[in-house]
Amino acid sequence: MKKNRKLILGLIFDALGYVSFVFPLFDVVWAPLSAYLMTKMYKGKEGKVAAVISFIEEALPFFDVIPTFSIMWLYTYVIKTEKSVVKT
Repeated sequence: MKKNRKLILGLIFDALGYVSFVFPLFDVVWAPLSAYLMTKMYKGKEGKVAAVISFIEEALPFFDVIPTFSIMWLYTYVIKTEKSVVKT
């Protein structure tokens, strides 16, 4: 999956997390679904860790404001990339 597509999907998924402010029961469905989507978008150990964080963040009330998908995109394509450039 290309990085621009991941960014757009991540923004959409983060916005879906805000739906629970209007419909609190949405978290019952969204928390496990967001974790699953995170593992599909980001592979390996980092994707699994992000999925656990996403599940917890979506399942807990009032933590939905954290844009987990956007943060993971920034980590993957900005922070991690900068670290690899500095090492070489």
